[in-house]
Amino acid sequence: MNKTVAKKILHETLGNYWDKGSELLFSCPSCNHHKRKFSVNLDKNVFKCWICDYHGRNIRRVVRRFGSYVQLQKWDQITDRTDISRFAELFMDEVVGESEAKLELPAEFVSLANKNLPLSANRAIRYLGERGITREDIQRWKIGFCYDGEYGGRIIVPSFGTSGYPNYFIARSYVGHGMKYKNPQTSKNVVFNELFTNWSNDLTIVEGVFDAINAGNAVPILGSTLREDSDLLRKIVRNDTPCYIALDPDAADKERRIIQTLLRYDVELYKVDVSGYEDVGEMPKVTFQQRKESAKLIDRDNYILLDLLSAV
Repeated sequence: MNKTVAKKILHETLGNYWDKGSELLFSCPSCNHHKRKFSVNLDKNVFKCWICDYHGRNIRRVVRRFGSYVQLQKWDQITDRTDISRFAELFMDEVVGESEAKLELPAEFVSLANKNLPLSANRAIRYLGERGITREDIQRWKIGFCYDGEYGGRIIVPSFGTSGYPNYFIARSYVGHGMKYKNPQTSKNVVFNELFTNWSNDLTIVEGVFDAINAGNAVPILGSTLREDSDLLRKIVRNDTPCYIALDPDAADKERRIIQTLLRYDVELYKVDVSGYEDVGEMPKVTFQQRKESAKLIDRDNYILLDLLSAV
């Protein structure tokens, strides 16, 4: 990186700064505090505001969020980042104005976010509590259940598209069915709960919906791989969303393929250590956040080495 040019771009983006040698100090663009407490370290490629704690491990995100398109292009030139325009083929199949998929929830669906619940909801609520699902989680994810019918004895976690209509749902048994999951016979090519997904923040890619509930701003891949024609990949690349991958420890081959796909499209990517737990859903939320904070950055240069070390 040409530091002289980098400082010039950051000056254009953030304004005047103090050069402390190892760091540059700006006024924070996020909280707009009058003191210069926003630290940018070019050598470590990190930034942090000591007032509001806005921080990250890629300075490009600051330029992308607060700078102009021209400034972002200049930054990409000095950091050798691939221009997203080279990925145009990823969006060629999209139809402008195409309506979103819609799916009816089971007729017997009862929302557990309601205040007055029937006695039949007790067992479902107890099951969720045993999995660490809180009242806040239930309300945020609009979780419900079916007492009878085709999906009787199952927790229902609906997915909502950007239009606000359901487009998929997960049906997980809470009474010991031989088949734990019984999901609708429709395409899984949706961004699960896209209505509540924040593409401007870090996105965690996980295996299942209960993992996503634990991980915060997260999307489950619903047991499948991440195909190059998937809506999820398209949205990640278009929004330039940093991703954390946190699949089950026994899904090493699947994780490897997904990492390779994301790196091929130059996604900023981190790997979360899930060892010691069956999945993210089993992990206490505090533990997951701690591991996310210490997640390893993965790029084309270090991926092969990390992959070899993980196999030792």
